[in-house]
Amino acid sequence: MAAAETIQAASPSAVKTGGAPERYALALLGLADDKRQADPAALDRIAADLEALFGLWRDSSDFREFVADPRLDAVKQRAGAFALLDRAGVGAEVRNLVGVLITNRRLAALPAVAQAFGTLLAERRGQQTAEVTTAHLLSDTQRAQITARLTEAGYSNVRLAESVDASILGGLIVRIGSRLYDNSIKSKLQRLQYAMKGAA
Repeated sequence: MAAAETIQAASPSAVKTGGAPERYALALLGLADDKRQADPAALDRIAADLEALFGLWRDSSDFREFVADPRLDAVKQRAGAFALLDRAGVGAEVRNLVGVLITNRRLAALPAVAQAFGTLLAERRGQQTAEVTTAHLLSDTQRAQITARLTEAGYSNVRLAESVDASILGGLIVRIGSRLYDNSIKSKLQRLQYAMKGAA
């Protein structure tokens, strides 16, 4: 089955799993598994391409705005996205995924698809995924520090799944397994407010 057809099968009614991003991610993972028979490195290559594309989205405000812009029609989205994919050297499978997302008017779901794919792959490889929410994008140094702290806390082979929520004001929230660590400024202010009410 062609790559585009396999990923196309991830249309909303095709796979009964949690949400459209996960369905696209499962389709891409299935495609990678199929390709591994002829190309043992296919899964690693596809994962690296998708991670690189997610890194571009994470690090470039222009690309984030482009992906999220609902005013762009499919022709403009395809031209802009494929030009960037060509410059980044992204392979056919991820390129086809982006094409299907554009066709289905779901390009804005690209970062969620990349995150879902990373989570599925991490589970398969026995990695633990830590969902990290911050008020601003993390730097590479901050990512390394968070990973090191989680390792010190007894979590090995950790993969970070990052999201930004300006409403937490600062600090971070980390969810790993059933544990939740909330060190956000918003939560600290709420605790202070409760303490002040109690003291009144």
